[in-house]
Amino acid sequence: MKSMVRAALVISLLSMATLQGCANYSTSPDVYTATAAQREESVRFGTLESVRAVKIQSNGGQPSGLGAIGGGAVGAVAGSTIGNGTGSVLAAIVGGIAGAVAGNAIENGVATRDGLELTVRLDNGDLRAITQEQTGEVFRAGDRVRLLSSGGTTRVTH
Repeated sequence: MKSMVRAALVISLLSMATLQGCANYSTSPDVYTATAAQREESVRFGTLESVRAVKIQSNGGQPSGLGAIGGGAVGAVAGSTIGNGTGSVLAAIVGGIAGAVAGNAIENGVATRDGLELTVRLDNGDLRAITQEQTGEVFRAGDRVRLLSSGGTTRVTH
Protein backbone atom coordinates (compact mmCIF):
# COMPACT_ATOMS: atom_id res chain seq x y z
CA MET A 1 0.00 0.00 0.00
CA LYS A 2 2.77 2.47 0.93
CA SER A 3 4.65 1.79 -2.32
CA MET A 4 1.45 2.55 -4.26
CA VAL A 5 1.02 5.83 -2.36
CA ARG A 6 4.64 6.78 -3.04
CA ALA A 7 4.26 5.94 -6.74
CA ALA A 8 1.12 8.11 -6.96
CA LEU A 9 2.95 10.95 -5.24
CA VAL A 10 5.93 10.72 -7.60
CA ILE A 11 3.65 10.59 -10.67
CA SER A 12 1.69 13.64 -9.43
CA LEU A 13 4.86 15.66 -8.85
CA LEU A 14 6.35 14.71 -12.22
CA SER A 15 3.09 15.58 -14.00
CA MET A 16 2.95 19.00 -12.34
CA ALA A 17 6.58 19.72 -13.21
CA THR A 18 6.01 18.70 -16.83
CA LEU A 19 2.86 20.80 -17.20
CA GLN A 20 4.55 23.80 -15.57
CA GLY A 21 7.24 23.67 -18.25
CA CYS A 22 4.56 23.97 -20.94
CA ALA A 23 3.31 27.26 -19.49
CA ASN A 24 6.61 29.16 -19.87
CA TYR A 25 5.63 32.26 -21.84
CA SER A 26 7.75 35.38 -21.44
CA THR A 27 6.67 38.97 -21.99
CA SER A 28 10.22 40.22 -21.53
CA PRO A 29 11.61 42.48 -24.26
CA ASP A 30 14.84 40.47 -23.96
CA VAL A 31 13.27 37.11 -24.90
CA TYR A 32 12.52 36.17 -28.51
CA THR A 33 10.80 32.98 -29.62
CA ALA A 34 12.45 30.98 -32.38
CA THR A 35 9.78 32.14 -34.84
CA ALA A 36 10.33 35.81 -33.90
CA ALA A 37 14.09 35.66 -34.40
CA GLN A 38 15.40 36.89 -37.74
CA ARG A 39 12.06 38.55 -38.50
CA GLU A 40 12.09 42.17 -39.60
CA GLU A 41 10.67 44.66 -37.11
CA SER A 42 9.66 48.26 -37.62
CA VAL A 43 11.53 50.73 -35.41
CA ARG A 44 10.10 53.96 -34.01
CA PHE A 45 11.73 56.39 -31.60
CA GLY A 46 10.21 58.40 -28.78
CA THR A 47 10.48 59.72 -25.25
CA LEU A 48 9.12 57.99 -22.15
CA GLU A 49 6.27 59.99 -20.64
CA SER A 50 5.69 57.68 -17.68
CA VAL A 51 6.71 54.36 -16.16
CA ARG A 52 4.36 52.41 -13.90
CA ALA A 53 4.97 49.11 -12.10
CA VAL A 54 2.32 46.46 -12.85
CA LYS A 55 1.81 42.71 -12.37
CA ILE A 56 1.53 40.43 -15.39
CA GLN A 57 -0.45 37.20 -15.03
CA SER A 58 0.71 34.68 -17.60
CA ASN A 59 -2.43 32.60 -17.18
CA GLY A 60 -4.73 35.47 -18.21
CA GLY A 61 -5.85 35.92 -14.62
CA GLN A 62 -7.57 32.53 -14.60
CA PRO A 63 -5.83 29.74 -12.69
CA SER A 64 -5.75 26.47 -14.64
CA GLY A 65 -6.67 24.54 -11.51
CA LEU A 66 -3.62 22.30 -11.85
CA GLY A 67 -2.07 23.77 -8.72
CA ALA A 68 -5.17 23.07 -6.66
CA ILE A 69 -5.63 19.59 -8.12
CA GLY A 70 -1.98 18.64 -7.70
CA GLY A 71 -1.78 20.12 -4.22
CA GLY A 72 -5.01 18.42 -3.22
CA ALA A 73 -3.78 15.05 -4.48
CA VAL A 74 -0.44 15.38 -2.71
CA GLY A 75 -2.16 16.55 0.50
CA ALA A 76 -4.68 13.70 0.39
CA VAL A 77 -2.00 11.09 -0.19
CA ALA A 78 0.15 12.52 2.60
CA GLY A 79 -2.85 12.76 4.95
CA SER A 80 -3.93 9.19 4.24
CA THR A 81 -0.67 7.90 5.72
CA ILE A 82 -1.66 9.29 9.13
CA GLY A 83 -3.62 7.04 11.46
CA ASN A 84 -5.90 4.09 10.65
CA GLY A 85 -9.51 3.71 9.56
CA THR A 86 -11.68 6.79 10.08
CA GLY A 87 -8.72 8.84 11.34
CA SER A 88 -6.85 8.13 8.11
CA VAL A 89 -9.84 9.17 5.99
CA LEU A 90 -10.28 12.42 7.95
CA ALA A 91 -6.55 13.17 7.70
CA ALA A 92 -6.71 12.56 3.93
CA ILE A 93 -9.66 14.98 3.60
CA VAL A 94 -7.97 17.69 5.66
CA GLY A 95 -4.67 17.09 3.82
CA GLY A 96 -6.46 17.30 0.47
CA ILE A 97 -8.14 20.62 1.33
CA ALA A 98 -4.93 22.14 2.73
CA GLY A 99 -2.97 20.88 -0.28
CA ALA A 100 -5.51 22.35 -2.72
CA VAL A 101 -5.34 25.77 -1.03
CA ALA A 102 -1.54 25.70 -0.99
CA GLY A 103 -1.31 24.45 -4.59
CA ASN A 104 -3.64 27.20 -5.81
CA ALA A 105 -1.57 29.86 -4.01
CA ILE A 106 1.64 28.49 -5.51
CA GLU A 107 0.14 28.43 -9.01
CA ASN A 108 -1.00 32.04 -8.69
CA GLY A 109 2.42 33.12 -7.40
CA VAL A 110 4.29 31.37 -10.21
CA ALA A 111 1.91 32.78 -12.85
CA THR A 112 2.43 36.41 -11.75
CA ARG A 113 5.49 38.41 -12.82
CA ASP A 114 6.63 41.99 -12.32
CA GLY A 115 6.03 44.22 -15.31
CA LEU A 116 6.13 47.83 -16.48
CA GLU A 117 3.57 49.93 -18.26
CA LEU A 118 5.60 52.30 -20.43
CA THR A 119 3.89 55.33 -21.96
CA VAL A 120 5.88 56.69 -24.91
CA ARG A 121 5.44 59.93 -26.85
CA LEU A 122 6.63 59.05 -30.36
CA ASP A 123 8.64 61.56 -32.36
CA ASN A 124 5.58 62.14 -34.59
CA GLY A 125 3.55 63.16 -31.50
CA ASP A 126 1.51 59.95 -31.13
CA LEU A 127 1.20 58.45 -27.66
CA ARG A 128 1.63 54.69 -27.09
CA ALA A 129 1.45 52.51 -23.98
CA ILE A 130 3.24 49.17 -23.92
CA THR A 131 3.24 46.69 -21.05
CA GLN A 132 6.15 44.30 -20.79
CA GLU A 133 7.95 42.16 -18.25
CA GLN A 134 10.39 44.00 -15.99
CA THR A 135 14.02 43.15 -16.72
CA GLY A 136 17.34 44.55 -15.61
CA GLU A 137 16.87 47.49 -17.97
CA VAL A 138 15.95 50.65 -16.00
CA PHE A 139 13.41 53.03 -17.52
CA ARG A 140 12.74 56.59 -16.34
CA ALA A 141 10.40 59.29 -17.59
CA GLY A 142 12.31 61.46 -20.06
CA ASP A 143 14.44 58.57 -21.43
CA ARG A 144 14.82 58.27 -25.20
CA VAL A 145 13.61 54.81 -26.25
CA ARG A 146 12.90 52.79 -29.32
CA LEU A 147 9.83 50.70 -30.04
CA LEU A 148 10.40 47.48 -31.98
CA SER A 149 7.17 46.18 -33.55
CA SER A 150 6.42 43.00 -35.48
CA GLY A 151 3.36 40.79 -35.77
CA GLY A 152 1.32 42.72 -33.21
CA THR A 153 4.07 42.62 -30.58
CA THR A 154 5.92 45.78 -29.53
CA ARG A 155 8.98 45.91 -27.29
CA VAL A 156 10.48 48.99 -25.66
CA THR A 157 14.26 49.21 -25.31
CA HIS A 158 16.91 51.89 -24.98
